[in-house]
Amino acid sequence: MSDPLAKAKRIVVKVGSSLLVDSASGALKHEWLASLAADVAALKTERKDIVVVSSGAIALGRRALKLKASLLRLEESQAAAATGQIRLAQAYVDAFHEHDLAVAQILLTLEDTEERRRYLNARATLTTLIGLNAVPVINENDTVATAEIRYGDNDRLAARVTSMMEADCLVLLSDIDGLYSANPQRDANARHIPEVRAITQEIERMAEGPVSGFSKGGMESKIAAAKIATAAGAAVVIASGHVLHPLRAIADARSTLFVPRVSPAQARKRWIAGGLSAQGTLVIDVGAERALRSGKSLLAVGVKAVNGAFERGDAVVVKSEDGRELGRGLIAYDAADARRLIGRRTVEIETILGYRGRDEMIHRDDLALDSAAEDSQS
Repeated sequence: MSDPLAKAKRIVVKVGSSLLVDSASGALKHEWLASLAADVAALKTERKDIVVVSSGAIALGRRALKLKASLLRLEESQAAAATGQIRLAQAYVDAFHEHDLAVAQILLTLEDTEERRRYLNARATLTTLIGLNAVPVINENDTVATAEIRYGDNDRLAARVTSMMEADCLVLLSDIDGLYSANPQRDANARHIPEVRAITQEIERMAEGPVSGFSKGGMESKIAAAKIATAAGAAVVIASGHVLHPLRAIADARSTLFVPRVSPAQARKRWIAGGLSAQGTLVIDVGAERALRSGKSLLAVGVKAVNGAFERGDAVVVKSEDGRELGRGLIAYDAADARRLIGRRTVEIETILGYRGRDEMIHRDDLALDSAAEDSQS
């Protein structure tokens, strides 16, 4: 199987606790982390964007706080996370410093990827960090997350981040080198599955719970993550992380590849076009319509009217002056600010609103044109 990382432009890498933290001593595996940092640095020299989703804070905090119980109470887990997160972040800073790469820590809860405004803020921050050549390191915000607002495992968090950032590959570094027909630790006849083109009920039945002592996610959570990520257009690789230079090893080692049916851009366009309820309408002039059909973004100068009550990031319908629906998009301003910007030039935005907003009313990446408008582009 060819290296799935070779063609990817934006990669999310999920690192589990058992890979980072020694199960016997509770100490960080510095040599392993250094090898991961070297792999990431090598990929970045190939102009690939890398985001890391890392577990390990609770495991490191347990050792620092001398928490011996195998099953921690919620408040103990949160205390361990608060203690361990500092150590985990510093370890990443030290490892990537060797390659002159800045590291940024991002802590998320389930609500941060579901509530529209928080989702947009997180996405904007991550996009800016990537643009500045930093390596975002994401973990669940265990210090504040309760049962209702947590993921419970970083596999699914990594899949949501993959979708949020329109990454084209998610790598789940695991205790095991991919998906098997049964648990290979219990069944000597278990068969390795190198490629999955559709996640069927049969595939889901192959999953079992966690294998390691620290890990919360098992194959079940990885299959769930693969469903989320492939639906968003990303390939998913489950590979063993129990080697030095685990990303470099993927090219030659055994792993499982989950193949997406669409690209990230196609998946996002479909989601915008059919997965969201429109909260308002923008009416645009002929010049703006022509610009959209040529693949450009919608600027305020081309907007003739704004209808409805919506917030930044909501879906809105885009119509022509004669009432034809041209498509749907995610609006960069709330309704009140959008009305203030009707027909105004981009250079006037800061003066009108008192802050520097987006240049585009709807960015072309956040716009799904209807089939007639799409046909006119080709």
